Amino acid sequence: MRAEPSVLPLHLSGVGFRHGGQALLSDVDLCVPRGALTIILGPNGAGKSLLLRLAHGLLEPSEGRVEWAFAAPRRRHAMVFQKPVLLRRSTLANVTHALALAGVPRGRRKAEALAALDRVGLSALADRSARVLSGGEQQRLALARATASRPDVLFLDEPCAALDPAATRAIEDIVRALHAEGTAIVMTTHDLGQARRLARDVVFLNRGRIVENAPAEEFFAAPQSPQAAAFLRGDLVW
Repeated sequence: MRAEPSVLPLHLSGVGFRHGGQALLSDVDLCVPRGALTIILGPNGAGKSLLLRLAHGLLEPSEGRVEWAFAAPRRRHAMVFQKPVLLRRSTLANVTHALALAGVPRGRRKAEALAALDRVGLSALADRSARVLSGGEQQRLALARATASRPDVLFLDEPCAALDPAATRAIEDIVRALHAEGTAIVMTTHDLGQARRLARDVVFLNRGRIVENAPAEEFFAAPQSPQAAAFLRGDLVW
């Protein structure tokens, strides 16, 4: 059977977003290729989360285009938020419900959900209520739910912001494993240490515009803009 083509690359061309007459993003040009592990950095209010929502299709741009290489049904790309919204069901049922929404046949859902839970280390908690899991476990469940149908690209919006160091390490290990398996990752974070550990490429946003887009080693070693240099020093608050 011929493999289904990837929806990547994803191109954002001249994308802008306005709200209440104010430009929150302007002139965004970005390509997400297969194999990406891109970290989006920038000060608070720079537009990082907004950029992910536009790329994922949760919002429509006010101008410009968001284009996939092939038609991209939602199951081919997924998003995990800083605070996951979980169903009042078991850990397993949260994942099987997502698979049902993705159109996976009923007879395959339980096995695929258990495999997704195993990938994030939660198979032993399959029957536990999702609402009583720890914060780190809930975020791992959100990752299992988002990736159970094997999307081409996963958008992560500060998934470790509320987690302790041990839970953060667990999430980072899962991100690396997903990427190694072929999932492209686009992730926002406020944690420069995390960005250094994970990123292949860095997109730096400031005041709704992409100021730099560079390989991670180059960005951290020699930022090309005064805004990025100030951000890395901890001096840029806007």
